[in-house]
Amino acid sequence: MGGEAGVAARSAVIAKHSLTVAGHRTSISLEQAFWEGLHRVAAERGLSIAALVAEIDAARGSANLSSAIRVFVLQSFARASHSALG
Repeated sequence: MGGEAGVAARSAVIAKHSLTVAGHRTSISLEQAFWEGLHRVAAERGLSIAALVAEIDAARGSANLSSAIRVFVLQSFARASHSALG
């Protein structure tokens, strides 16, 4: 696959990663695009992926962790976009 369709298809591939969150080992499945976004936000904040996911986990309430991460990444990019425009 080439071009934008190829990039979109690769970004939609689910990738599973294991990490330790709040002292517990867990596996998280996210689309590659969300992993990349999570890495970017963590780097901008000077945090490890595990530390950022722990923050998301602590604030998520009853939401599924993978869903909470997706929403967090989307909101982070929306805030950054809004700041860049304003």
